[in-house]
Amino acid sequence: MLAVGGALVAFTGCGKPKAAGLDAANALPPSGRAPLAAGDVANPAMLTRAARWYPPGATEGNWLTTGRDYGMTRYSPLTEITPANVGRLKTAFSFSTAVPHGHEATPLVAGNTMYVVAPFPDRAYALDLTQPGAPVKWTFEPDPSPTAVGKACCDAVTRGAMIADGKLIYNLLDDHTVAVDTATGHEVWRTKMANVEDGITMTMAPLVVGDRVYVGNSGGEMGAHGWVAALDVHTGKELWRAFSTGPDSLVRINDTYKPFYSWLKGKDLGATSWPADAWRHGAGAVWGWISYDPDLDLVYHGTSNPGPWNADQRQGLNLFTSAVFARDPATGYARWAFQFTPHNEWDYDGVNWNILADLPVNGQTRKVMVQFNRNGFAYTIDRATGEVLVAKPFGYLNWATGIDPKTAQPIVNPEKETVPAGRWVRNICPPDIGVTNWQPAAYSARTGLFYAAVNNACMDYKGREASYIAGTPYWGADMTRHAGPGGNYGELIAWDAAAGRRAWAVPEAFYVGGGPLVTGSDLVFYGTSDGWLRAVHARTGQVLWAQKLGSGIHSAPMTYRGPDGHQYLAVMSGVGGFAMTLQSKKGFPPRGGTLYVFTLPENIAAVPSLPGQQQGSGTGSPAGSGTGHR
Repeated sequence: MLAVGGALVAFTGCGKPKAAGLDAANALPPSGRAPLAAGDVANPAMLTRAARWYPPGATEGNWLTTGRDYGMTRYSPLTEITPANVGRLKTAFSFSTAVPHGHEATPLVAGNTMYVVAPFPDRAYALDLTQPGAPVKWTFEPDPSPTAVGKACCDAVTRGAMIADGKLIYNLLDDHTVAVDTATGHEVWRTKMANVEDGITMTMAPLVVGDRVYVGNSGGEMGAHGWVAALDVHTGKELWRAFSTGPDSLVRINDTYKPFYSWLKGKDLGATSWPADAWRHGAGAVWGWISYDPDLDLVYHGTSNPGPWNADQRQGLNLFTSAVFARDPATGYARWAFQFTPHNEWDYDGVNWNILADLPVNGQTRKVMVQFNRNGFAYTIDRATGEVLVAKPFGYLNWATGIDPKTAQPIVNPEKETVPAGRWVRNICPPDIGVTNWQPAAYSARTGLFYAAVNNACMDYKGREASYIAGTPYWGADMTRHAGPGGNYGELIAWDAAAGRRAWAVPEAFYVGGGPLVTGSDLVFYGTSDGWLRAVHARTGQVLWAQKLGSGIHSAPMTYRGPDGHQYLAVMSGVGGFAMTLQSKKGFPPRGGTLYVFTLPENIAAVPSLPGQQQGSGTGSPAGSGTGHR
């Protein structure tokens, strides 16, 4: 039975939002779900998942991919930094990328080296963690085409890389996937995936499983034809490509496709659910995240909004945009699909973070995928079949009044319909950026809770006619955003995905730009668009530590064990992307990318002496001052 949620729900019980900072207003009591006692483990089986759920070479102390594991939990078992000592964290070292664009990539660590990929021009750096200040071991300059900057809809970003097979693998904004030798920084292979002149870019972080690299395109606002592809990890050769729209031959649908819902069954729905040939420029870009289940041997990925935004120009369900696919990783053929927002009128992409967990739902343990969708509903889906088990609002929304229990389709509020075009529709919640956007989420098997960034915003919207011209915006709307109920733009929430309800929430004045990290000591770390990096208790939401960084945070933090055996916390700052619409708001930070790494003060090594100089001579910085040494 599908547990569905009524919408028009305002989660305003968090009180009046306060300016970001460590204050009593942010130390909220939990709401809804009683927290587990300290030390209780809600889901022991998930804590001991087999090694096949991790990339080869993964250890408890390193971090090889954005999600850390194939199930994308963003959970680290490290426990040296605890709720009791997190308030003493100090800066161990920092590193500037000197790039102004939004920094959305999570740093990676393998062995004694940290790897950082920066936004356009897409440089990669290797930092030596064995040396004071973590000096640069090598820099990779890929020299992408500057044309790409003008084609990226929403900032010239990269969302990260993955380490596999001795390579650092990531996408360049100009539609190339590159593999770089992690030891030398030399390019191993480079594969051109599309023509940037056509308005297609690449911003997503690849996922590598076995010998295959999975990548997808961006360009949903440029009339791109969305796709996901698999490359050979050794050579970069393309193995298969599956499109999000078009006839079954392009979408890679055959007789193994078994969707759960009858409205998703039929021949060539990726073409026939559109006006004639509109699917060719109907978007469905795969610019978000890919996860992998080694037990079911399936990869999962979402698809973007349909194009153009003006829904008058594309009658029909517009399959398979704003959807999620389960695919055979070897062949790319779809096993099932589900569309979150049929005939999407509001730019609610389906590319969001998919966490794979095994949860008790209605008394039965199910293999589920949990997605916090841009449309404002959090979905708990049986990842073997595509059946929606739970769908409840996780933030404020008013465009729908609930989910149909039979079809799992949203029940649209007719007052928020944007068709016919040419008229302003006021106060649609959420706006185009959704109740969440690209931000990763996290899951702790210790608490049994999921953690997610929430955007609290609404929009005024007017559709208009759009014409497709290759390489130019294929948009078809005018739109302005404003804050949602309560006036705060962001929140971090803890979510019970089996019941579909919040456990607690921390309101933020600005967006929670980067997704959360959760640790084995029950700490959740996250950052905000105005530059606050916070640690909260995973069971209660109590704010325990906060540090203001040099720019806004749109990168999800990670943690690792350094060569000295101690735990460190790393995050990129560098505001950009959708947060730039708030740049006139008081407190908005300057742009510019910097890596920050924190640890407990006793782990920060004394400042090394210069030749002929004794320790403590008065030059340099004292140990523990947090000025760039470890």
